[in-house]
Amino acid sequence: MELRTGQVAVVTGAAGGIGLALADRFAAAGLNVVLADVDAAALAQAAEQVGARGVETLEVLCDVSDEPAVQALAAAAVERFGTAHVVCNNAGVMSSADPWNGPLSTWQWVMGVNLWGVVHGVRAFLPILTAQGEGHIVNTASIAGLMPGFGASYDATKHAVVALTEDLYRETQMSASGVGVSVLCPGWVRTGILDAGRNWPTDQGEAPAAADGSEIMLKYVRRAIDEGTTPAAVADLVADAVVGDRFWVFPHPEFVELAIQRWHEIAEGQQPALFRDTPGMPPTEEIIAEVLASLEPEA
Repeated sequence: MELRTGQVAVVTGAAGGIGLALADRFAAAGLNVVLADVDAAALAQAAEQVGARGVETLEVLCDVSDEPAVQALAAAAVERFGTAHVVCNNAGVMSSADPWNGPLSTWQWVMGVNLWGVVHGVRAFLPILTAQGEGHIVNTASIAGLMPGFGASYDATKHAVVALTEDLYRETQMSASGVGVSVLCPGWVRTGILDAGRNWPTDQGEAPAAADGSEIMLKYVRRAIDEGTTPAAVADLVADAVVGDRFWVFPHPEFVELAIQRWHEIAEGQQPALFRDTPGMPPTEEIIAEVLASLEPEA
């Protein structure tokens, strides 16, 4: 799909990280941008930055886990700009709470944003794009959607996003709807995903505590993220995929190699690997040993 001046991009999770970079990249191409997020202050700053590109912007406070809120987002975009052309279902969170012994509310939060947020976004905007016979949907998953090991609830949602996006691609292609579909599967990117708890729903009380020993793993993950790819570089790849009508967006080929290795192991019927080294991280076995040592009672 050609990106043209005056078209409209809608981006959720647009107040920072990949979302802000996507909004800015589409604005650089001349698209007006609807920015959605739950962080009002950061959203206002993001809209100001994007608007400095000389395009029109619209800020919409939106909790993507809430279906009426996402429908209202679509209605606001249509009311302001008449339509939408590129829709990036990008909002995402993760939790470091214990997935098995911690509160179920952490699963509900992560599933609500990462999975239901995408479902709601597709259902709200697909009819608009289909009616005009033009548009493109980009769903943000993760390399965790192809290989688990980043946290149970996070991995589960990202696997689901990959699957539903692939199904969506098949349906839009077979129906010749004119709507393109892409799934973004990044590895380490310089975002604030580890601090997503700042947006924990206020009606749920305090955010659950991190799992015992998780601070060690998070220390290495934070370093890998801080040394990762810039959001702007990821946004460039997404824009290229929209223009080139490409489904897969892989900013980190080295992670794809690990996913391929995993699928070979699956094809051979092997048990899941207990340790799988990850680019940008120390050997996983060493990290696990450090975590276990931290949990041992002091003599």
